[in-house]
Amino acid sequence: MATVAFVLHHEHREAASLARTAAAWLRERGHEVRLPKRDADLVGLAELATHDDELCIDLDVAVSLGGDGTMLRTVDLVSDHQVPVIGVNLGHLGYLTEVDAAKLTVALNRFFAGSYHLSERMRLAVAVEADSPEAPGSGTWPALNEAVLGKTPTGQIVHVEVIVDGQPFTTYHADGLIIATPTGSTAYAWSAGGPLISPDHAALLLAPVAPHMLFDRALVLPPASTVRLVVAEDRPAALSVDGRNLGTMQTGDAIVCTAAEHPARLVTFDSTSFLDIVKAKFGLGAR
Repeated sequence: MATVAFVLHHEHREAASLARTAAAWLRERGHEVRLPKRDADLVGLAELATHDDELCIDLDVAVSLGGDGTMLRTVDLVSDHQVPVIGVNLGHLGYLTEVDAAKLTVALNRFFAGSYHLSERMRLAVAVEADSPEAPGSGTWPALNEAVLGKTPTGQIVHVEVIVDGQPFTTYHADGLIIATPTGSTAYAWSAGGPLISPDHAALLLAPVAPHMLFDRALVLPPASTVRLVVAEDRPAALSVDGRNLGTMQTGDAIVCTAAEHPARLVTFDSTSFLDIVKAKFGLGAR
């Protein structure tokens, strides 16, 4: 028998209903079901609540019920334990969610039967080095998509010094500076004009947001690079990691970005290619 965890969108009614239905279906068949405590309380399954530090013990698979944001949270919870993730799409077409809600039990049966593939996605490890009161303090955060140093509510552009493998590169003057994974190249970095990178690659993407300088290009760096971003020239910058606002960085505060030790492991069931997803997402149609 398998142990399955559900992580769900907290404001999506269909996610709560689907979690209850799928949990009952699994338990009737002798499988163990777990949910993070807040998720369990929201859907009325308090008896299945599990603390985050125990969620991944002997866990076979985690199921994300929502959209790409819920997938990011699920990946954060389980990827350091190398637990695979099934993404169930309850909204618009996403890059990370593959399974339709109506086909969840079919997907679970296929997973139990071993009829699936694993797509390993590079993640970032974002180490914060900051002493400022409004900064998140020293620590390391994982990211499947990106880390961003961007404008604060004052609206002033940021100045961010970039150091790659100990070698100073340049200081960006921009609305923000993004460091992303190939998976994250389809998110904020794409909106900033960065290239789309197939997620089966490993690389670090550095993309400025509305740069106020002559050099305005994105950079694709090797996956083994260490990229240090330092807030410069007496301008604060807001730090966010995968959409989570962590705090405000001041002059001299820095983040150091490297490839995380463990990738995300996303379960796939069909042969839809990265280019197929891009074509569907942007309405490119047949050519």
